[in-house]
Amino acid sequence: MQQQREPSASESYFWPSVWAIGLHVLVFGMLFVSFAFTPELPPAKPIVQATLYQLKSKSQATTQTNQKIAGEAKKSAARQTEEEQMEQKKVEQQAVKAAEQKKEEAAQKAEEAKKADESKKAEEAKKADEAKKADDAKKAAEAKKAEEKQLADIAKKKAEEEAKKAAEEEAKKAAAEEAKKKAAEDAKKKAEAEEAKKKVAEEAKKKAAADAAKKKAQDAARKSAEDKKAQALADLLSDTPQRQQALADEQGDEVAGSFDDLIRARAAEGWARPPSARKGMTVVLQIGMLPDGTVTSVSVAKSSGDGPFDASAVAAVKNIGRLTEMQGMKPSDFAPYRSFKMTFTPEDLAL
Repeated sequence: MQQQREPSASESYFWPSVWAIGLHVLVFGMLFVSFAFTPELPPAKPIVQATLYQLKSKSQATTQTNQKIAGEAKKSAARQTEEEQMEQKKVEQQAVKAAEQKKEEAAQKAEEAKKADESKKAEEAKKADEAKKADDAKKAAEAKKAEEKQLADIAKKKAEEEAKKAAEEEAKKAAAEEAKKKAAEDAKKKAEAEEAKKKVAEEAKKKAAADAAKKKAQDAARKSAEDKKAQALADLLSDTPQRQQALADEQGDEVAGSFDDLIRARAAEGWARPPSARKGMTVVLQIGMLPDGTVTSVSVAKSSGDGPFDASAVAAVKNIGRLTEMQGMKPSDFAPYRSFKMTFTPEDLAL
């Protein structure tokens, strides 16, 4: 709130002075009007003169009497005039007194107005001072609030920077740990890959050696079987019927043994070794076949105690599919293979 200007002494007495001057002008105007409208008394002298003119022809006594009457009339008129003047003076005094009273009342009212104005100004000054104090207090509170906010912002910014720095340090540390862990895992994977590669190479080498040995054994068995068949045939053609029957039975047993070896060899070719396979395991399989050499069914007749090994042996025999070598066998020779049991071990399956 803007503080009002305190009036000077001349400004404080200006309006009371104007009121006093105006009151005096009004009083003098009323006096002038009263004098202007006051009735004029008839002059006494002309009356006396007229009386004297009328008494010129009368006696001296009458003249004296008339003079006396005229004097009394004159005195009466003078007294009346004096009374009227006194009355007029009294009226004027009363007017002056009323004017003075009005002046005093105006001065009193002016003084009261002045006091009221001063009181009003004092009240306004007090309100302005209180408003200023309130405004100053408000500004001080706002300044304090702004300072507290600034300090809070600084503290918040500092905390954010510290948190960011800590997060960056933690991220660096985590990245270093991750890199270290990854390097260790890469080294481990590399070592495992090298080991697996080495193991695969060894397995391939062993398998190649086993395949070569198996093929060699199969070739030798085939050649031996062929030689035996040729010899048996020659014997059958040259010997007696009894000798021929005995040689035929012996040849059937040898052929049966050869087909058992052939089934094991073909199963070994399609066998996938499970990790649990160990030497000494034995599983007995029930196998069903058709005369054309097709494997129709394979089941576990006696488990080895290791499920994965049993399943791998069953799958290996099923993978044979069909043995074309069995085509053309005599019904009597094929009869044992229609449904038969066969024992498999990891050694049989070229572990």
